[in-house]
Amino acid sequence: MKTTIRTMQSNDTQNVQEVAKVSWNVTYTGIIPEDIQERFLAGAYNNEVMQRRIDHSVMLVAEQEETVVGFANFSRVNDAGESELAAIYLHPEHQGSGIGTALLQEGIKQLKNVKKIFITVEKENLIGKSFYDAKGFETIDGFEEDFDGHMLQSIRMVLTL
Repeated sequence: MKTTIRTMQSNDTQNVQEVAKVSWNVTYTGIIPEDIQERFLAGAYNNEVMQRRIDHSVMLVAEQEETVVGFANFSRVNDAGESELAAIYLHPEHQGSGIGTALLQEGIKQLKNVKKIFITVEKENLIGKSFYDAKGFETIDGFEEDFDGHMLQSIRMVLTL
């Protein structure tokens, strides 16, 4: 099945919100309590925040047969040539199919003059951690993080280009 990676448009918002919810719920079951997940998703993926992401960052979607199956969100490149990969999520049915790699590669292509891409991943998110390891990200720090009253063990990683 052909996958298209393209810049997110406002009319993709509902589909991206659905991918975020499904992938978060699957990824973080047993790691982050469901009520905390739902509060985070309501704040981080509401319509207003999604429009700000479209307007002020690099938002990409992966589409198959006119259905959004994944997305990635990168900050714009700063003066030091650095970007933050704020999110990269795929519908669970599409994980392991190369779509995440395609999203990452297109993000790198669109981030002119990027030298380093940073990501923070939860230590128990083994799917995410394995993906970043396989793509050449290196762990640079580990820390405990208060996530809406729930303590997480987070890992800071960087991809040097």
